[in-house]
Amino acid sequence: MKLVFATNNQHKLKEIKHILGEHTQLLSLQDIGCGEDIPETSPTLEENALQKAMYVYEKYGYNCFADDTGLEIDALNGEPGVYSARYAGEEKSAEANMEKVLRLLDGTENRQARFRTVIAVVIDGQKTLMDGTVEGRILNERSGSEGFGYDPIFQPDGYAQSFAEMDLTTKNQISHRARAVQKLVAFLNR
Repeated sequence: MKLVFATNNQHKLKEIKHILGEHTQLLSLQDIGCGEDIPETSPTLEENALQKAMYVYEKYGYNCFADDTGLEIDALNGEPGVYSARYAGEEKSAEANMEKVLRLLDGTENRQARFRTVIAVVIDGQKTLMDGTVEGRILNERSGSEGFGYDPIFQPDGYAQSFAEMDLTTKNQISHRARAVQKLVAFLNR
């Protein structure tokens, strides 16, 4: 089956291809000639993911899935949440986003957080939502150089490493995106 992943994020694309394996021919937005910035104007992860998947399905005619991911920090009342990518500004700087989180949490004992990914799938016009969550905590400083986004400051429960210190195989066994994608794989193979 041909399926478009509505993302321009090469890190996400690499992770998802690694998880999906050979069962699905995964196409990127670049592969289908989609160079525009797909709108993400909804107030929830679910609505944003669906908005992106429907955009590709309606405009390009491909079965598609899209994701939206948020880092939810208890001490910040669930922020940055749906605004994770642009928490420190519209330029979507991972460094600035991490700096803002670390500054806001400075001196805070409660560093509990979770990453949550929602995937919206549109196949022949039928819409399906699935999600994945990983619980953890925000570190006091960056640690590691792998991964992307908030990975250097997020340590999943049960591990002594940040996501940015883990190899891709380990991260893909436990991450929020991996958990959501496992549901996607089960859905596609039903």
